[in-house]
Amino acid sequence: MVGASATASASESWTELGRVLLRWLSPQGQPRWARPALLATAIVAGVLYGWQATGNLEIYYAAGVRSMSMSWHDFFFAALDPRGTVSLDKLPGAFWVQALSARLFGFSAGAIVAPQVAEGVITVLVLFRAVRRLAGPLAAVTAAAVLALAPATVALNRGNISDTLMVLLIVLAADATVTAVLTGRARSALLAGAWVGLAFQAKMLEAWLVLPALGAVYLLCGPRSVRRRIAHLAGMGCAAAAVSLSWMSLVSLLPKTGRPYVDGSPDDSLFHQVFVYNGFGRLHQVSPNQLLNQAIGIHIVLSGPASWSRFLSGDYGRDTGWLIPAAAVILVIGLIARRRAPREDPLRAGLVLWGIWLAVFLVALSADSSINSYYAAVFSPAVAGLIGTGVAVVAGAPVGSVPSHRRPAPVAAAIAGIVLLTVGYTAWLLPAHGTGLPGWLLPLTIGGGITAAAFLLLGSAAKHEAGSGTALVALAAALAAMLLVPAVASVSMAADHLGPFDTPFEPQSVDRGTRAFLDTIEPASALIPTLKNAQFGAPDLMAAQTSALSAPFIYVSGEEVLPIGGYTGTSPAPSLAQLKSMIRDGQFHLVLQTRTATDPRLVWIASNCQFLPNSAKAQFVAYFCGAAPGTPEDLNPSTNSGSGSSGTSTSPTSVSQADLVAAALRVQQIVTEYPAFIVPVATLKTLKADPGDPVALAEARRVLGPNYLSELFALTQVPQPVLLYLEKWGPIVSKAVAEGQLPKPGAGP
Repeated sequence: MVGASATASASESWTELGRVLLRWLSPQGQPRWARPALLATAIVAGVLYGWQATGNLEIYYAAGVRSMSMSWHDFFFAALDPRGTVSLDKLPGAFWVQALSARLFGFSAGAIVAPQVAEGVITVLVLFRAVRRLAGPLAAVTAAAVLALAPATVALNRGNISDTLMVLLIVLAADATVTAVLTGRARSALLAGAWVGLAFQAKMLEAWLVLPALGAVYLLCGPRSVRRRIAHLAGMGCAAAAVSLSWMSLVSLLPKTGRPYVDGSPDDSLFHQVFVYNGFGRLHQVSPNQLLNQAIGIHIVLSGPASWSRFLSGDYGRDTGWLIPAAAVILVIGLIARRRAPREDPLRAGLVLWGIWLAVFLVALSADSSINSYYAAVFSPAVAGLIGTGVAVVAGAPVGSVPSHRRPAPVAAAIAGIVLLTVGYTAWLLPAHGTGLPGWLLPLTIGGGITAAAFLLLGSAAKHEAGSGTALVALAAALAAMLLVPAVASVSMAADHLGPFDTPFEPQSVDRGTRAFLDTIEPASALIPTLKNAQFGAPDLMAAQTSALSAPFIYVSGEEVLPIGGYTGTSPAPSLAQLKSMIRDGQFHLVLQTRTATDPRLVWIASNCQFLPNSAKAQFVAYFCGAAPGTPEDLNPSTNSGSGSSGTSTSPTSVSQADLVAAALRVQQIVTEYPAFIVPVATLKTLKADPGDPVALAEARRVLGPNYLSELFALTQVPQPVLLYLEKWGPIVSKAVAEGQLPKPGAGP
């Protein structure tokens, strides 16, 4: 009896588990395929977003995340550098999440990117929920698939850009607004405002651009009286403003001496950083990247001029533009089709919500003077919502009080027209060549589009009901034809390990340029041992012109690299007086800056610190602002007042110190510029003793190439102790060659 009872109990347990799983797979009001389809879409999204995505870090933000993960003070104030002298030039919302991940799992590129992948997948799930409650499960699955496969969204979520969190939070705000539209509850409207406020913490004013869409859909389609709806919207706005400005206001009330200088502001003001530097100033002022280009000449590729067609053509058009014309046509057709529905019709509410979202963001970002390609990801939820809602309109989804049970010929013709429009527009957008562009894509797209359109028209002629299997197959074929190119673009971007700064099928030259811009981690890592040798006990590793130049070294070392001038090099922190004080106190010895710097702080360094010999082609030069241990105070460059005499001192102690640092930097540069070649120390010694020695010159020419004389000059014009230092490098470099870390001699530069 006991055994029978146990068997019955186990059977009941399995039965209950089956009921739970069945309820999960088939919740009330949804078909059984809805949640499995959503789960499959989320898995695809996670793979596309996370597959080998750690090589796409924006190193400036990543350096700030490392500093924030090391100190709660830096965490709260969003400091760029570990000592907390200057902040990032954005609000910290998204970087808080990344820093917490790094603090929890240990600092790594994976710990930074993992929250981005999770946020992207959650966005797909939330959009499904918002669209389902307005337009039904078929529309929701369609919208989730369109969002998951949008190339701009895939690119964005494969990096560490704050837009990922902003998009998630404004989609959550849209979902809360949908609840308010369906129920009329004030707390849902307040929650929507709070989500927008949190999105503001991630991307500032851009988050507020969603408010017109949220307000319009609730005012036009929400229940209750007009007065009550206006009151709820006022509450939404107040909640958004209160949450948006909370952190800024709190930090602004704290003493300035206890926090980092606010980058992007001439007067240490967060409100200037947000509303001018990152806000309205973008409409008419020189952009931060333009200022950075002027400061250090790294030639960041800038966006073209503001234009209404910016996101509909060229590289930016290939991010999300594929489906924007289709979404716009669906919006117009949908509004016409639902014109006689009641005011609270959920399908029309969805069209209003996503249509105004798309229109506002398109107009605002098209007018922005400086954008990045990943900005287009904010269009993806709206485009996906419109296409999903359009599916509900034409498929006769049982939502609202005016369901359509048959698909008349004009509707089928309209769908066929949308497919042909999308296919034609896609054929126009596709480049002839590009990264990851398969040759079969264009003919398959055209052939598939024509086939799908013909199938739709033939199905209409046969008068199939809208909900019939044939009609749904025709609709699925139409969607497949429209999504083919975006899907291939997204897969190719993941397969080629591209990220936020890339666009689908971009030219190979652009791809190489982007990789060169992002690939600063390895060169910075290679220089760290040299820089540490030149640190000579100073608390800070070094100082550098602009935060952008400091960031790679902060990221790879976790040590203080003082950023002079903030991101653009124009911020007044640190001041010249503060810089002199730091040098006098031995806070750092090395300074990295451009040859032609005109900033008074950097001019003073060039006049009062020891110039370290470098290649004439080098973009950046180094200065040594210190003296060897035991050097008399009067020979210390940091204590000389501006005559520049320290740069020409002949004291054996100071010269050997400066030359030692110069040699370390120069050897590293030769290894970087000519990784296949090693200059034997014996050759250098011979040339130092006899610059005309033919055997040594021939050897130097063999390993250095035609420009060997200019390359040798910096190495041979240094005192004998430097050669001893170079001998330390010989075995290290030889070992790197033997282990395959550097090419073998003769493999080419």
